[in-house]
Formats: sequence, structure tokens, C-alpha cells
Amino acid sequence: MTAATDRPQSAAKTESSDLILSALGMSMVFGGLVALNNVDLSIERDSITALIGPNGSGKTTFFNCVTGIYKPTRGDVILYPAIDLPSISLKGKPADVITHQGLARTFQNIRLFNNLTVLENVLIGRHTRMKAGLWGALTRNKKTRQEEAEAIEFSFELLVTYGLDSMANELAKNLPYGDQRRLEIVRALATEPKVLLLDEPAAGLNISETSALRDLISNIRENEKVSILLIEHDMSLVMTVSKKIYVFDYGRLIAQGPPDEIQRDPKVIKAYLGED
Repeated sequence: MTAATDRPQSAAKTESSDLILSALGMSMVFGGLVALNNVDLSIERDSITALIGPNGSGKTTFFNCVTGIYKPTRGDVILYPAIDLPSISLKGKPADVITHQGLARTFQNIRLFNNLTVLENVLIGRHTRMKAGLWGALTRNKKTRQEEAEAIEFSFELLVTYGLDSMANELAKNLPYGDQRRLEIVRALATEPKVLLLDEPAAGLNISETSALRDLISNIRENEKVSILLIEHDMSLVMTVSKKIYVFDYGRLIAQGPPDEIQRDPKVIKAYLGED
């Protein structure tokens, strides 16, 4: 296992067929507060990776830097879109451009359009893949109408795949909490991401809902062939779905490795997991 002071060799590579995303030397400073301190983190293709650590350790700040909400003070974010395509630097790009490049995320607090239907919420996510511009929207030409029909079909198929089709015409605010979480994830999938970032998806879920979420995450990786980066405090969920875990503490990466190693790591036990 690699400590925070070591630079992981996989993250130091500029390009690799095994990787889909790398953060290289990422730091984020707010005034005198160092929220992230020289973090190297890499995600393998078609994998589920978890990011854990105490509250305030920099996990969501990391997500915000990767997805364009914050511009890192130092470091870079590299996307490897396909094995036969050149890598892309995402640093400094706005959030909508990063989404179009293939990153999608959810948030700790659900951010649905409550007064729109379930299908309409997913269609909003699909909008990033639509090509009709202002002129097409105004003239409602044949090409625009066809694209809209295809977007509706694509979005409804996602609802069918992930068990929300019977609620397609319900207002999002009327869904049970667990289904709202599911809807937010499906809306992110409508952007056809290469990397899906889930920020505490089990927050507020009961035991049965968390079990359903575990299945959902595994099914998404299998069905969509998407890599998943997961922030989560539910250690049972993390340990069962993740191939690799990164651990943050005070903005630093203190450990990384497979679940069985992380559970035994003294630094992780002291900083986060506890002695029991």
C-alpha cells in the first residue's frame, strides 16, 4: 500500500490503457486553508473505486475540482477517453464542457427538478448530448423533432432499465426518497458518462434501500461499462462494491489499496475506521 508521501506510479503515467481518469498533484487552497494537498488518484476502466475519510477531509472538494465546480490551485485532471485516443486535460474547463467530455456526478443533497416529471428530469440530463441549437429549437425543424424523439426514447429506456418507468409521469418531488436518489443517478447516466461520480449516494437511505443501491451500482458498471468513483460513509457498501479504495485525511491521501488491505491499515483505523 502506498502512503500519502509516495507518488503512485499508476497516477504518474501520462497515459495508460488501464486508466480512465487521473488526478495529478491536485491541491486546492482557500485562503489559508489547504483543502487538498498534492493528491494523486487514478481510476481504472470499468471499475468501482471508493473515496473515504472523515467529514472535512477533502472528498467533496476533490469531486468539485474534478468536475469543474472549482479550479484546482495546482495539479491537473486527465481523462483517457479511449485506448486509441489521446488524453485530455480537464483542468480549468467549465462544468458543462467536462460533462460533455464524459464526467457526470450526483450530490450529497439531492438536486432534482422537483416540479418536473421523472422523465423530464432525465431529459434534462440527456440535453448535453443533443445537437440542435437555438435555430433548431425555434423552427422545430424535422431534424430537431427527430432528435427530441430519440432523446425521449433513450431516456425512457433508462427508466425501464433501472426500474423507474412506472413513475415516468410522476413529479420528482412525489417519489419516495430512495427513488429520488435512484432518479438522480439515472439522470447522470443520461449524459452517457465515461466516469460517474457518486457523492454519498447512501446518505439517508434505510437498510433495504442501501441494499438496492448496492445492486444498482453494480448493475450500472456492468450495463453501462462506466467507471464509478464513490464517496461514501457506509463501510459495508464500500467494502462490498469497490475494487480499490482511497483514504483522505485533512486533505491528504493517506492510504490506497483493495478493501481487505484498507480495513487492516493502521493509519486508516486511527484516522477513520476506529479501533472496534
